Amino acid sequence: MSSGSAEDLYAALGVTRSASADDIKKAYRKLARKYHPDVNPGNKVAEEKFKSISRAHDVLSDPNKRKLYDEFGEAGLQAGFDPARAREYAAWQGRGTQADFGDAFAQQPGTRYHSFEDVFGDIFGAGAASSGPARGSDAEHEVQIAFLDAVRGVSTTLSVERTDTCSVCGGSGQQRGAGTRQCPECGGRGQIRAAQGPMAFVRTCPRCNGAGEIGLQSCSACGGGGQTRRTERLAVRIPPGVDNGSRVRVAGKGGPGYGGGPPGDLYLAVRVTPHPLLERRGDDLYLDVPVTVGEAARGGQITVPTPDGDVRVKIPPGSQSGRALRVRGHGVPHRSGGGRGDLYLRVMIHVPDHGAPERLKSAIDAIDAAYASDLRAGLRF
Repeated sequence: MSSGSAEDLYAALGVTRSASADDIKKAYRKLARKYHPDVNPGNKVAEEKFKSISRAHDVLSDPNKRKLYDEFGEAGLQAGFDPARAREYAAWQGRGTQADFGDAFAQQPGTRYHSFEDVFGDIFGAGAASSGPARGSDAEHEVQIAFLDAVRGVSTTLSVERTDTCSVCGGSGQQRGAGTRQCPECGGRGQIRAAQGPMAFVRTCPRCNGAGEIGLQSCSACGGGGQTRRTERLAVRIPPGVDNGSRVRVAGKGGPGYGGGPPGDLYLAVRVTPHPLLERRGDDLYLDVPVTVGEAARGGQITVPTPDGDVRVKIPPGSQSGRALRVRGHGVPHRSGGGRGDLYLRVMIHVPDHGAPERLKSAIDAIDAAYASDLRAGLRF
């Protein structure tokens, strides 16, 4: 049941239908760097190419969307699409009732006409096939932040490419005051033939949205599309505790709604830069802490850094290298709310450099003499 145009999104990224998720990601990044509007200011061709590859990536990088696209083509990407009912409809077609989207509307003897939305509207969800208000699509933008910003949270400003309702025509795509004419798609009926068989079905005309007429002139600002692209500076707050791969929702900053519907949301895909000293495991943090031979042998208190500032920590006497000490509540805040992880300090004993003064060598010899047995006696295979 896959659409004949299903190759289009793959072709936009220059990959085959069998491409892996990594192949799709690499292809998108390569093309995005080449065609991004910031790299090609004022270049309309590059702008259109960037929109094309962005949409292709949005669909093909999402396993669920990609599966629907491969099976149903563009129809599978519409809001509220029900694949189970679509398969039932395909099976019905396979019994000898082929879809016919021709422009013949003459009622045949014995044929009863029904609204396509009434009979098959639930394939796309209630009201999805009508010309009523519809929510805009969601968008995604990648943002890279430092490790400690991910732990603590950070406010930042992003430049995001967004699609907005055209401010000139209000999203109609028609030049205001230019007059209207009969829709050539439906002949002024507002509906077009969708199928024939035991019954014939009609659906709302997609060109005039059921109005039966269209404008005489397309909007000069949007070219008739009803939408425009622009770069917007957004002040966003990344909450504490996000991790690499987290998605942060920015409400109402996705694609514009249709017919007065609400806009979609923007999702920030977070990429966290590794820290040279700290390691994260879930909501716990790990830090290697160098200590002297004396601090490990005698014990004592040392000062160590945490994401919240310095703290004093007790080193137990006789600590061995690799021993983990827990500092409660100094890890990563739980995103679910309430509490946070812990910070684990790994004791790492450091001996003096080989260039230590002669007086230290005798002390080291004394320490070696204190060992009661061979440390590696049990190191056998």
